[in-house]
Amino acid sequence: MPRRGLALHARTHWLLLGLALLCSLVLFMYLLECAPQTDGNASLPGVAGDSYGKEYYQALLQEQEEHYQTRAASLKRQIAQLKQELQEMSEKMRSLQEKKNGGANGVGYQGNKEQAPSDILEFLHSQIDKAEVSIGAKLPSEYGVIPFESFTLMKVFQLEMGLTRHPEEKPVRKDKRDELVEVIEAGLEVINNPDEDDQEDEEGPLGEKLLFNENDFIEGYYRTERDKGTQYELFFKTADLMEYRHVTLFRPFGPLMKVKSEMIDITRSVINIIVPLAERTEAFAQFMQNFRDVCIHQDKRIHLTVVYFGQEGLSEVKSILESVTSESNFHNYTLVSLNEEFNRGRGLNVGARAWDKGEVLMFFCDVDIYFSAEFLNSCRLNAEPGKKVFYPVVFSLYNPAIVYANQDVPPPVEQQLVHKKDSGFWRDFGFGMTCQYRSDFLTIGGFDMEVKGWGGEDVHLYRKYLHGDLIVVRTPVPGLFHLWHEKRCADELTPEQYRMCIQSKAMNEASHSHLGMLVFREEIETHLHKQAYRTNSEAAG
Repeated sequence: MPRRGLALHARTHWLLLGLALLCSLVLFMYLLECAPQTDGNASLPGVAGDSYGKEYYQALLQEQEEHYQTRAASLKRQIAQLKQELQEMSEKMRSLQEKKNGGANGVGYQGNKEQAPSDILEFLHSQIDKAEVSIGAKLPSEYGVIPFESFTLMKVFQLEMGLTRHPEEKPVRKDKRDELVEVIEAGLEVINNPDEDDQEDEEGPLGEKLLFNENDFIEGYYRTERDKGTQYELFFKTADLMEYRHVTLFRPFGPLMKVKSEMIDITRSVINIIVPLAERTEAFAQFMQNFRDVCIHQDKRIHLTVVYFGQEGLSEVKSILESVTSESNFHNYTLVSLNEEFNRGRGLNVGARAWDKGEVLMFFCDVDIYFSAEFLNSCRLNAEPGKKVFYPVVFSLYNPAIVYANQDVPPPVEQQLVHKKDSGFWRDFGFGMTCQYRSDFLTIGGFDMEVKGWGGEDVHLYRKYLHGDLIVVRTPVPGLFHLWHEKRCADELTPEQYRMCIQSKAMNEASHSHLGMLVFREEIETHLHKQAYRTNSEAAG
């Protein structure tokens, strides 16, 4: 046993010695290879009496410089060749994409986990096919909806705020801004360089080709389905034309892909605004002031339908309507009187059926809603008969007596319309304000008349659309505000309705921080008294 260990030790010793000799030999050969070659008859550089030492080194440096320049030129040629090959591959991908008719129509390929590179485009199109882009997805409830975020060139309106984020992001975070700038540029590329399958190019006033730029971007929406990709809806409009250009893009966790590009003409699109009402004549007077400024003086493509319940206050409502319409020479309105208890769903059903001029776009509106002319165009752009219904998320204002408690009098309503964390919130639990075409509303059966009193009827209608094939566009809209008003929850409500009413009442009053100040008012006042007493004591001492 000791002899075997001794032999193993000797073998290891000779092995290490051999490795050391081998390394020395490799190092010696490397030095020989790297050493500058000299003429056999020439003397060694640097030796005394050698008059060519300096010139030799200069020649050697020039030779090395030429060698590196040659190497750099070779690498540049290789890089250029790789760029050319990459460009050729991109052109092939683009030509394949163009053959897909600019969208996901007809693409039935279902990707698998072991796809070859040639099948990447089919896989990306299959992602669009599976996403809710061209056709609505049947959803079990309102909780399955993936809402859109809306944005302009300067702002992003965020629905999921939490307690620390603001409802309006400005300036936009850099990564999000870069993403949206890229999307807008891609949308401009689509409409300025259309495919053959797209509509014909528009022409300017002098017959030249009309080109859009980023200043023509009006609004956009985006949302992400985490297992499919991100969808973008972009709207452009030039100052000289009434038509809008609508571009849909999709990013299936890869490069942006065009889904469709179309022109939308809304010049003849009339909106029937239907308002159910009972009493609340002061609120109606304020509503009609906004209606006059926006609908009569600016938009001018509106019909107003007021469904009034009961007799009390009816004469005042008639007087308000006649006053506004006579001074503005506006006669496109209908007043329907129902001598029965208020029921919002019943009122909207009656208002929808009171229209007897065929198809029309309807906006279900409450008397405490303030809207802008831009919102009316958003309503037209995001609803399509047999295709899409629009469920905007309104910005609900808090109680001005709390928000502006440090002022003697709250400012006028127009000055309260700001998207700030302490002034209001996105009312994502409300589904009462909606834009839909009359034919879709009648096809789906309208409101459930079994729902009585406050709340619930709008959720039932929303669920009907979610269970159907229409696309439901759900997004915060900056031009739609819910004005604060005192809310009363009646004893006649069912327990579920009463709970919903109380929840809505609590959320309408003030922000989290303002409510906290009210809850801890006594504690704050006690602290202030202690501070004042301490200050007075120090001054007296």
